[in-house]
Amino acid sequence: MPLADRIFRLAFGTFNGLQDPLRFGGDIDKIRTRWLADPAAAFGAEADGALVGSNFVTHWGSVGYFGPLTVHPDFWDRGVGQKLVEPALGLFEAWGCRHTGLYTYSGSPKHLALYQKFGFWPRALTAILSKPVRPLERVGEVSLYSQAPAPARPGLVAAAAGLTDAIYAGLDVQREILAIQAQQLGDTVLIWDDPGLVAFAAVHVGGGSEAGSGAGFIKFGAARTGPKAAEYFDRLLTACEAYAAAHGPQRLIAGVSLARQPAYEQMRVRGFVPEVVGVCMHKPNEPGYHRTDAWVIDDWR
Repeated sequence: MPLADRIFRLAFGTFNGLQDPLRFGGDIDKIRTRWLADPAAAFGAEADGALVGSNFVTHWGSVGYFGPLTVHPDFWDRGVGQKLVEPALGLFEAWGCRHTGLYTYSGSPKHLALYQKFGFWPRALTAILSKPVRPLERVGEVSLYSQAPAPARPGLVAAAAGLTDAIYAGLDVQREILAIQAQQLGDTVLIWDDPGLVAFAAVHVGGGSEAGSGAGFIKFGAARTGPKAAEYFDRLLTACEAYAAAHGPQRLIAGVSLARQPAYEQMRVRGFVPEVVGVCMHKPNEPGYHRTDAWVIDDWR
């Protein structure tokens, strides 16, 4: 894991032109956390017995994506990236995923061409946004997964799966909920109303998570579809910021596809500002849950 993490930072830091590439990402951890979530979905590329690249594959029910896929700069343009894509495709098939994808640099013809070889197609841009955290009062009934009694937790996971299934058939992010709890990376915020669970978000906080020191990170969030979706989504944003404020982060990070225009615009009104813009590539070439009527926050990086 330390070597895979080093290659991850060196590759992205070099591509982004950092003076010290190994400082890329600070103390975020996308390597150990994803390996622990599913060791069988982590792949390494070796040359002469030495690790030179890795790829991590994520299973969200009917949806799958991979990344970060990184290759040591000494081995760029030698076909290593292609070899790391191939086992990811095999896993998608084994899992029965109907919609698959990845996040990459929208302005890099090299990256786009690599993934297009495997049938992935660039669709809507995806913005990674952030905002300063303020102390807020949560609105309405809110609970945390970590505070639920153990016998009640499977029901909460099932309720979250029911909510996401209504957005896109088979979409299920229980992996994120369970990984956050098992690895103590943060918590899952649950929003309740008369219909039951109306929104939830899997949130990382602090160093050693995917947020990094001083930050909170919404790995996935969703509000129930319907006429009150905007209200539920706003309550979710409030609850996530309140949770972050209570645990120390000064900044809250979240990603959203620009295909989800109402969700993006509501986040901008709430003070989120784009920091990075990339593109999600999809296979097959269709929107999946990246649609105007989907009130979803996610990040396929």
